[in-house]
Amino acid sequence: MKTIFQYIKTYKVPACIALMLMFVELAVELAQPLLIRKIIDEGIVAKDVHTVGVWGAIMLALAFLAFIAGILNSFFSGYAAQNFAYDLRNALFRKVQSFTMTTFLRFPSSGLITRMTNDVTQVQQVFFMSLRIMLRAPLVVVGSLIMAFYVDASLAMYLVLGVPILAIFMYLMVKKSISQFAAVQRRVDRVNRVIQENLQAMRLVKAYLRGLYEASRFEKIAHALKKDTSSALRLMEYIQPILLIVMNVAMLAVLWFGAEQIQHEQTQIGDIAAIINYTMRMTGSFSMFAFIIMLFSRAKASADRMEEILLIGSGVEDVISHSSLEKPSQNGEITFENVSFKYPQTDQYVLKNISFTCGQGEKIAIMGATGSGKSTLLQLIPKFYDVKEGRILIDGVDSKEWNVENLRHAIGYVPQRSLLFTGTIFDNVTWGKTDASLEEVEKASKQAQIHDSVTHFPNGYQTRVGQKGVNLSGGQKQRLSIARAILRKPEFLLLDDSTSALDIKTESALWEALANERATMLVVTQKIRTAQGANRILLLENGVVSAFGTHDELMKSSTLYQKIAQSQQEQGVESDD
Repeated sequence: MKTIFQYIKTYKVPACIALMLMFVELAVELAQPLLIRKIIDEGIVAKDVHTVGVWGAIMLALAFLAFIAGILNSFFSGYAAQNFAYDLRNALFRKVQSFTMTTFLRFPSSGLITRMTNDVTQVQQVFFMSLRIMLRAPLVVVGSLIMAFYVDASLAMYLVLGVPILAIFMYLMVKKSISQFAAVQRRVDRVNRVIQENLQAMRLVKAYLRGLYEASRFEKIAHALKKDTSSALRLMEYIQPILLIVMNVAMLAVLWFGAEQIQHEQTQIGDIAAIINYTMRMTGSFSMFAFIIMLFSRAKASADRMEEILLIGSGVEDVISHSSLEKPSQNGEITFENVSFKYPQTDQYVLKNISFTCGQGEKIAIMGATGSGKSTLLQLIPKFYDVKEGRILIDGVDSKEWNVENLRHAIGYVPQRSLLFTGTIFDNVTWGKTDASLEEVEKASKQAQIHDSVTHFPNGYQTRVGQKGVNLSGGQKQRLSIARAILRKPEFLLLDDSTSALDIKTESALWEALANERATMLVVTQKIRTAQGANRILLLENGVVSAFGTHDELMKSSTLYQKIAQSQQEQGVESDD
């Protein structure tokens, strides 16, 4: 938990103030039995009403002081804990943003969400409770024991006998509970994953009438969470009865032998009352230990999971550039030299010995069957993954030598699945260039063939986009994604099957509008019509370059390309009928 504690240091001043206020409460609590002893021995037994009144007033004043200290302690504890959680959550989010795609795939998204929400809350709660009551409980036990020895050492010995037993018992409980609550947090991850999948696929669930099946699947996962949580909490339930048994036996011993000492005038009634009072305070604090152990165990498991994220060194992108954003050159050229690639933790190559060159301003269409490696090839250019074999030259520079920020600043990327963010249409288009003017946005939107559609919306570019663009059609989302990429005026434009939802007329207008762009374009497509408009076509088959050339050249030399063309022509004829 050392890494997590680093974020507490920033708020050590309010934390120290909270601790000092807690010590005020503690001092008052430990002083009260002594005052009770004095009231009994010097006031009640001696029948001195004045003494009872004076010391009673002092007790009330100290209680009011403790009350004020408690309120201020809560304020400073809350301030430190809330800001600590804020910093920790931001640090986790920034760390995840810096992950390479290889590192990102190591963690399910549901697990990352749990770490940044539930796990942070667990640690925040422990930090707050530590400043408020968790540290106070063991201090009350130790302080009460010391004060009991101060009052009467012979009777206090009976309290000491049970402490080692309880210490060993609680050490074993903490050790076992940490592993159990770690399992609970993993179950929470799984529950979040199932919920996330279900909500994302709600249309599909309803279309296939799989609601009951999904409910049944969730019930099994939720039942496993309930079972593990019940097991961990059941372990906590063993703590309090055993603590109470040990402490009550010690209290009975104090009463038994204390009564004998009173009979032999070896001690006073006030001393017995004070020691019993300290014993009850110890018992109350020990009773809180079950709650403290549960919180600490969950926080320890959560802290370990968060440190797993924060301590990742390798597999993090260098997204901060200390140089200018100027590019090494303005060639606009991409060259693949014998590039082979396989995803992490797999042995099968997705791409094998890929070699081709795309010159400045050239448009290359990438075609191939599903699973042939088209999208993977595109994702290697912005360095989403590191190339292990061969090399990729961007503007004549090995991609490994490019700073990530500089490289991606030169790229406009449209993924296969159009992604929009909650906000306005204007916010989404300017997402890659936040300082763009409305005129620039409108120009990019006109090129992407989406401007007319936007102007028909009641609020135009200020129209709110639902979650993931739920209130837009597939074609509208694709065109907005393309507009977002065009707005950056990139040197390289990477389109991953980004026109699949566009009709022939709209797509033709799009390519015509982009004809004057200087950007070098790599376009993944399944349409022969789209490929015909490219300068050259890269045909992939099972991760290998099957053919590379113009449409006419491939129609003569590539059997696979001929089959694709013939298949689409036949489908076109059928659709005309």
